[in-house]
Amino acid sequence: YYEIVPAKQHLVRNLIYPVPDPEFPFLGVHFTRMVKGGVEAGPNAVLAFKREGYTKTSFSLRDAATFGTYGGFWRMAGKYWRMSLGEFHRSFSKAAFVKALQKLLPELGFDDVHPTGAGVRAQALEPTGKLVDDFRIVEAERMVHVLNAPSPAATASISIGAAIADMARANFGLA
Repeated sequence: YYEIVPAKQHLVRNLIYPVPDPEFPFLGVHFTRMVKGGVEAGPNAVLAFKREGYTKTSFSLRDAATFGTYGGFWRMAGKYWRMSLGEFHRSFSKAAFVKALQKLLPELGFDDVHPTGAGVRAQALEPTGKLVDDFRIVEAERMVHVLNAPSPAATASISIGAAIADMARANFGLA
């Protein structure tokens, strides 16, 4: 993510997203006004080489081997390799990232954004290489498993948490 400098934050009053391309499963970079008033830009969707890798160079051989030996990963990579290269490029190049942001907000310049935190979100992937694009919650006796929580999981986390709590109460006989 990048944070927009205070002098340019007035340009973003609400969420700003690009028009989705139905050919791709990712939204692209976007703007979010935060609860405390700041504005963040991002994220881009890049593969993390570590489950909890919050830096660009985080790496786990075990985690990389896990997805590297999964056929679904290679099917997905074969379909989206060109887009993935662009996402990686934007991840390592501030100039490329800002250029993508300028498609939504042309007034934004290179010096108007500064790096901020990173996020890691798990993404379920079918054996066919298709990304699971919706919530996948499986209930069993005395169990509730959240197998996929796509965007806007963080944005709607309180509502989602309440729904999962309701499921758990029912499954645990607490309702």
